[in-house]
Formats: sequence, structure tokens, C-alpha cells
Amino acid sequence: MDRRSLIKNAGIAGVLAAGIAPAVHAQAAVRWRLASSFPKSLDTIYGGAEVFAKAVKAMSGGKFEISVHAGGELMPPFGVVDGVQNGSVEMCHTVPYYFYGKNPAFALGSAIPFGLNSRQMTAWMMHGNGRKLMNEFYAKYSMVSFAGGNTGCQMGGWFRKEIKSVADFKGMKMRLGGGLIGEVMQKMGAVPQSLPGGEIYQALEKGTIDAAEWVGPYDDQKLGFNKVAPFYYYPGWWEGGPEVDFFINQKAMDGLSAENKAIVEAAAAVASSDMLAKYDALNPIALKQLVAAKTKVLPFSQAMMDAAYKASLEVYAENDAKSPEWKKIYADFRSFQRDQVLWFRFAESRFDSFMSTLKL
Repeated sequence: MDRRSLIKNAGIAGVLAAGIAPAVHAQAAVRWRLASSFPKSLDTIYGGAEVFAKAVKAMSGGKFEISVHAGGELMPPFGVVDGVQNGSVEMCHTVPYYFYGKNPAFALGSAIPFGLNSRQMTAWMMHGNGRKLMNEFYAKYSMVSFAGGNTGCQMGGWFRKEIKSVADFKGMKMRLGGGLIGEVMQKMGAVPQSLPGGEIYQALEKGTIDAAEWVGPYDDQKLGFNKVAPFYYYPGWWEGGPEVDFFINQKAMDGLSAENKAIVEAAAAVASSDMLAKYDALNPIALKQLVAAKTKVLPFSQAMMDAAYKASLEVYAENDAKSPEWKKIYADFRSFQRDQVLWFRFAESRFDSFMSTLKL
């Protein structure tokens, strides 16, 4: 793909908004490495980094190349932030809530239980205070962030046994994506487990864990979870619209030319929008296939949702007390969300609700 075709396909407005000149000026070649937190088998979430790298190469006329490395290839999937911070790699592609243990504020850069949906998250980041506040926080780790995708609202996970009440979570060993949801589920009686995507199937198959959440139908089907856990619940109330991010070492970013900085920003925008569109296109097909394969797709009960919301608020209050960074960013996050929920309650929600009743 040449520069002209990439700009045409990515959308000229987005590329020009990033300030990319119409021709590539002569400059020294740049070679970076990107460490992903995801397995190569997932063309959606891992593939977002490949889309980014291809866009960077095309827009730079081949002068700026980024090699993409799957989780575990250069460093552990959950070690990529340390790798960026210490300069072992120039950048990574990951979900910020994986690093909740470093500081609760990391979760606000991706998703929290009963948080923003994908469109609301993008709005907060781009036209609210989200990106500004998160990058102020990430500066303490010597890195800067760019949106690197979104999955949309996720499913609630795969369970070996049916969940009939909140009491069924007591003692349940469940793989969860981040420390925040783990703390919420602990309050509900579960025993949270932290596992990279590539290790979940084996743990479910062996019975090392009783349940697991990952993303949604397309990715989950690829990983084969329906073969070892027949009950598939929805929605993933802890991930209403999780942002996947590119983290770039600040020194490496500062060392780029103005043109290459603009290319990075434009390529990230291309990769981010592509990921969500890909999930929206592929998930419906995969869900129908899972149902045809006898997967039992069930909703979490209202009592379950109410209990989860109550437990989430308890954790948020605890985080306010222990992390000033969380408290500052969370206050802005919730203030933005109140207006978003009010707006979506009218046009968007009413339209979606009506359309879901139709036989098209």
C-alpha cells in the first residue's frame, strides 16, 4: 500500500488533521520495536498493532518501521509497561487496566465497572479532559498514550456452571482482566485470577479456574472457550467500552521529527477506529456460530447487576482514599459520564431499544 492509497483509505480529514505533509521529506530512518500484551492468533486486538505499524511505514514512505512482537516474545504480556518505562522497547500495545496494581488510576484509561461505552470513552478522551489527565498521570512512568483501539461492550464471560444468584460467585475462581474488577468480584465472593489470553483455555479445561472473561464472541470463539465452559453470560458490565492503548516512551517520542510525530498520531487514529469496526463486523457472525454449537447465552440477572454496582461503588470510595491520582481523574470521568448517560438516554438508547424489537 502506498502513501496515497493509505491516506485515501484512512480518511483524508483524519490524516490532514494530524498535520502530515503531502510528501515525505528526506530524513534518517527510524526503527522501533512494539511489545504487545496479546497473542498473535487474535487478528482483532493483536492486529491493531499491525494496522498501526503498516500505516506508519506507508505514511513515512518506508522511513519509519515498527516491528510488532506478540505477548511473551520480548517480555511477559503484563510486563510491557515496565519495558516502555525503562526503554527496553520504544512502545507497547496493551490495556491500561492490566497495570491497576501499580496505581488504580491506570484503569480509568481503559475501562471501569459501569463506566463509559466506546463512543463515550472516545468523546472523553478526545474532547473532554481524558487524554490530558491520563497523559499527565502516565508522565510519571516516562510515557505518553494514544488510543490504540476499543472492543465495544464486552461479554460477561464463560462459566463451567450456571449462575443462578450472586451466591454462586462465592469461592469461584475466575480469570478477570484487571485488578479493579478483581476487587469488585472479591466483594461478591469470587476469587480473581490474572492470566494472559493465551493461558485461559488450558486453565478452564483443567479446572484450574471455574470461569473466565476475555472479550467477545469473535475472539472467544477463536480461543475455544465454548468447548470447556458452556455458559456464556452478558453483558460485561466491567467493560462497557474499554480503550486499548499505545504507550510510547517519552524520550523516544521526543526524539522523533515533527513529521514522524504526526504520522504516529494519524496511524494510531487509523488503528483505533479499525479495531472497533472489526469487532462490530465480526462479533455477530461468531455469536450465531456459538449458539449453533449449543453455547448457552444468558443474561446476568438484575439482582446480579445491582450487587455488582454496589460493590463497584465501594471499591471506588476506597480508591478515592488511597490514590490522589485516581480521585482527581475519576471525578472528571464521572462528571463527563453523567451528561453522556443523559444524552444517550434520549436519541441513542430509544433508537437502539426500538430497533432491537424489529424482525429485519
